[in-house]
Amino acid sequence: MPAAVITRPSRTANAGAGAVPRRRTRVLALSEARWAGAALALFLLALPLQLAGAPGWAWGPLYALVYAAGGWEPALSGLRELREKVLDVDLLMIVAALGAASIGQVMDGALLIVIFATSGALEALATARTQDAVRGLLDLAPATATRVVEGGEESVATEDLTVGDVIHVRPGERVGADGRVVGGASEVDQATITGEPLPVAKEPGDEVFAGTLNGTGTLRVAVERDASDSVIARIVAMTEEASRTKAPTQLFIEKVEQRYSLGMVAATLAVFLVPLGFGDDVTGSLLRAMTFMIAASPCAVVLATMPPLLSAMANAGRHGVLVKSAVVMERLGQADAVALDKTGTLTEGTPRVTAVRPLAGAGMSEDSLLASAAAAEHPSEHPLARAVVDAAQARGLTLSQAEDFSSAPGTGVVATVDGHRITVGSPARLLRDTPASAGAAAVLVAGELEEGGCTAVVVLRDGVPVGVLGIADRIRHDAARTVASLARLTGSSPMLLTGDNLRAADRLAAEAGITDVRAGLLPQDKADAVREGEQAGHKVLVLGDGVNDAPALAAAHIGIAMGKAGSDLALETADAVVIRDELATVPAVVALSRAARRLVVQNLVIAGVFISVLVVWDLVGHLPLPLGVLGHEGSTVVVGLNGLRLLRDSAWQRAARQGGAPEPAPSRSAASAASAASAG
Repeated sequence: MPAAVITRPSRTANAGAGAVPRRRTRVLALSEARWAGAALALFLLALPLQLAGAPGWAWGPLYALVYAAGGWEPALSGLRELREKVLDVDLLMIVAALGAASIGQVMDGALLIVIFATSGALEALATARTQDAVRGLLDLAPATATRVVEGGEESVATEDLTVGDVIHVRPGERVGADGRVVGGASEVDQATITGEPLPVAKEPGDEVFAGTLNGTGTLRVAVERDASDSVIARIVAMTEEASRTKAPTQLFIEKVEQRYSLGMVAATLAVFLVPLGFGDDVTGSLLRAMTFMIAASPCAVVLATMPPLLSAMANAGRHGVLVKSAVVMERLGQADAVALDKTGTLTEGTPRVTAVRPLAGAGMSEDSLLASAAAAEHPSEHPLARAVVDAAQARGLTLSQAEDFSSAPGTGVVATVDGHRITVGSPARLLRDTPASAGAAAVLVAGELEEGGCTAVVVLRDGVPVGVLGIADRIRHDAARTVASLARLTGSSPMLLTGDNLRAADRLAAEAGITDVRAGLLPQDKADAVREGEQAGHKVLVLGDGVNDAPALAAAHIGIAMGKAGSDLALETADAVVIRDELATVPAVVALSRAARRLVVQNLVIAGVFISVLVVWDLVGHLPLPLGVLGHEGSTVVVGLNGLRLLRDSAWQRAARQGGAPEPAPSRSAASAASAASAG
């Protein structure tokens, strides 16, 4: 086990030296955001003036600017779609807004413009932030590498490396290319690629990946892939491809958007033209047509969909789940299969001592064995060393001062503690030169611990094995309950997708109640497993946290990232984020999504009844314009208030009961959730 200092950041601290450099598109760099902001500001200036009874010349021009600022982009986009013989709802909303203005309902039309402009800006921002994270991933791979040449070394750009070159990787550096070790020994942190929680020992013949972080040893690596074909480059390509090819999701009402839009336009024209054919005057026909357009306007239908979903989003956010859009909230309830990452998702992502096993006849108790090992490990910054020291401190043990400390990459540490030479490290390395009689018991205990999915660490005192420590990543306390709840909600058993070894994966799966285990997977393997499920007709929900999970998160029907331990790429690629890493909130938010979908259906029925009555009245009889506006606005208010029911804490509590999650204290506020998000 190497000691000395490893510059690797913790899995929960993405801002360190090993983190993906963060690229952030500024909100105002997006034209959609600038125009939406201008429209909203102008609306907020005009509305108080109108409500205060100011003359029309004071607020009328402001509303006109709202229409221009918020409406020109969707209008232009809608006209382009119309040129392709597609009538989208954006253009219909612009027409409805202008129709409202033409008969005096200027404020209603302006509000509609602001809502659509803001929605478009949020969608553009989400797309830009995802692209930022994908591009930032490329910065994991170093820009230069040290190439070994005849007579010395030279620094070259990594894209200039060719297959067969040999590069020199010094302690603390990132590996410059995918290849195979041909000299030296070290431990490499490859969590960004495989998700393994601990650095992996590397020696001649072992494969290494570009962008992974070297430990305390020195490596010589023969390049086996061009930079454009490295695993990191392929993760970027797969994530971008999956994001592009994921079928664009439409909200429930948008599934009938084309037919409704075309029908409404045709009907409005008919209401205007038919009376003219029977001798009606133009003004009367236009007034009837505008009344019809207002009555049949899809405002209530749009609000039938959005308030339940937005209310559910706000409620989920208060309870620790950030859902990025209304589309995502709708999709959550559709999931019928679940794939879970292991390290940092089902587990805490931090190694802990789970077994302390003194050997018979060694004359040491558990505490004395752990204290000796922790004293020797104390100068080391290796994750396993930290786990041993933390375990000793948790027991309140007093640690002696270590002297003559040294370490060897991939082997272990050696130090003098209380006059004894204490060695702590890999059984495979340390027990090779130990007499069979002395090491047999240690080999047996280490084998038992490794069979159970632990990393075994042997402790020698003056060259004689005295005990073995078992170290493993600890499962989250709510993992088993979450797995059971998701299985009940989706009707299928979740599967475990991990880059870790099969033995560790099986151990954790048994604790979590998962039977479908797929271990040793690279990022493309995880994405392939998700695609298999999608091709089989399932709507797969993926829960992960690392860079290596990003392609699977992008390929899934819905992707959820863990907020505290999650990498920037996972957080940006995912559709939703569990802010406080509380697994039990995942089934709760799925249940809340299903409740929102039920409310959407209720609202659509209410809106449909109102629109039908008003339209029939206008066509068969004579619907007075004020009554048409009142009915239109009334239906909008009714469906809006009905959708807001999901803002209440009781809605989350019901969803938590259905999902099997614990009900959080009602005093938990949005401010505390935001604080937790910042901490994560």
